[in-house]
Amino acid sequence: MALGLSTYAFFWQISSGAPRPLTLADMLRRTHELGADVFQICDYPLIETFSDELLAEVRATADSLGIRLELGTRGVRPTHLLTYLDLAEQLGARFVRSMLNTADHRPAVREAVGLLREAVPAYAERGVTLGLETYEQVSTDDLLAVVTGVDSPHLGVCLDPGNSVARLERPADVIGRTAPYVVNIHVKDFAFTRRDGWVGFTLAGCPLGEGLLDYDGMIAAVGPEEKGVNQIVEHWLPWQGGFEETARLEDQWTQHSVRTLNTLMRST
Repeated sequence: MALGLSTYAFFWQISSGAPRPLTLADMLRRTHELGADVFQICDYPLIETFSDELLAEVRATADSLGIRLELGTRGVRPTHLLTYLDLAEQLGARFVRSMLNTADHRPAVREAVGLLREAVPAYAERGVTLGLETYEQVSTDDLLAVVTGVDSPHLGVCLDPGNSVARLERPADVIGRTAPYVVNIHVKDFAFTRRDGWVGFTLAGCPLGEGLLDYDGMIAAVGPEEKGVNQIVEHWLPWQGGFEETARLEDQWTQHSVRTLNTLMRST
């Protein structure tokens, strides 16, 4: 088990709103400075355009900093998953996170099982594990039906219990159902706040430990240390009205998450 950061921990600093978006090398250096051991390049399609030479540079930078790489994408079409398997091999990554749906493809359970049965054996042959993330577009029942339908030790669940709240699934229920199949954890806290005039609620991120995420319960259920499951820091940080303040708070939340998780991981 190791602690890592995701590109989502730098969401605003790599966005089009940043005066100078961070590069992968920048994020790797930040990850090293914070003492994290893993960096998940997640939903970062620019990586698909990198030449072999650029991929080798990213891997060399990570290796020099003592950081293990992971990847993240969306979709279950075999051609796309095999592209990411090739990328993973070039980067030395042993984990790829994906989601069932893309903007133009929403497979039902049977179709998803069939597509993954085409792709997952190649992952197994190369020693790479694929994790499907829990999120609001797919019920936990359907996600688990896909994972158990494929029935491979190289396919599991990327657990992010906050995502499923928008589907009216309780985080504790999502954790309990998926725990035996979890191969990666996204750690972010979240809370509801009242809208102006008390008309409805906003579900947004908050500093780790200040919201609704039952971190201790999640860890007790999953047992990441025994299974070698990495914990990857992400955020749901709302835009703060300007880039400078948003970036400052993003860094503050990341530092807080790493400190908090290091303390919690040492105590378990």
